[in-house]
Amino acid sequence: MQKVSFDLTGEFVELNQLLKLTGLCDSGGAGKNLVATGVVSVDGKKELRKTAKIRDGQVVGIGDVRISVRSGGTDGA
Repeated sequence: MQKVSFDLTGEFVELNQLLKLTGLCDSGGAGKNLVATGVVSVDGKKELRKTAKIRDGQVVGIGDVRISVRSGGTDGA
């Protein structure tokens, strides 16, 4: 399993943008398509909302990749 950390600069990041910013997709549109296929989870539950607000402490999963989201960084939304 690959673990990725993502540092928020604001209150939240939209799910499709998170997938783009972590390099799992080439664009926000590709992120939306990926979420629509049902392969993305948030905190262990399938997430179909393409622009779901992902906040500090949440974990996004796709395949064998886990993205841990935390506040206070420089890579954020």
